[in-house]
Amino acid sequence: MKNIILGLILIILGVIIGLNTFGITSIDIFFDGWWTLFIIIPAILGLSKEKDKTGNIILLLIGILLFLACQDILNFDLIWKLIIPIVLVVIGLSFIFKDTFNKQVVEEIKKINKLSKDNEVCATFSEQKINYDNERFKSSEISAIFGSVKLDLRNAILDDDVVINTTSIFGGIDIYVPKNVKVKVKSFSIFGGVDEKTKKNDGKVTIYINATCVFGGVDIK
Repeated sequence: MKNIILGLILIILGVIIGLNTFGITSIDIFFDGWWTLFIIIPAILGLSKEKDKTGNIILLLIGILLFLACQDILNFDLIWKLIIPIVLVVIGLSFIFKDTFNKQVVEEIKKINKLSKDNEVCATFSEQKINYDNERFKSSEISAIFGSVKLDLRNAILDDDVVINTTSIFGGIDIYVPKNVKVKVKSFSIFGGVDEKTKKNDGKVTIYINATCVFGGVDIK
């Protein structure tokens, strides 16, 4: 979907520029506030994903406000005063309603967290690489703060469903999962997110990813 939207935008721009070149049309693509589209369009594309949308909502609102200011509908001084309250309100609402959706996944994560003892991994201004090669893997707590963690579970032994609780703050976490497992994600993100690249299957074991991303991200491969 994202690639289709980007492709259509580029095609429309190309057609407009071509028609303008031959004098068929005189459409001004550099209207007042045209640069705000570089904020608005990526935010809209981000909202098309099924992951947490907090950061994209904030970007979209800021982009729209800046566009309205460029069109002299709102005052720039007012915009700068509104940005911080808007960010705080959106983040506050996301905290309140973060467990409203995907209730089944939320309940499974809570249940497994209660039964399991987490293996803790923390990378602060550093890099950690953990490889479970023919080893049994239980639930894990992973933090990357201004650092990175690579967790390789492709050859791990998984007897039951597990939860991987991740926190990435200005950091990145890569999780490599076996091909024969299901992956379900619950995320709370502020200017970050979870990118799941696994193929859907009917595996008997499920890996639940419970992710919190603040200017950071989690890649599931």
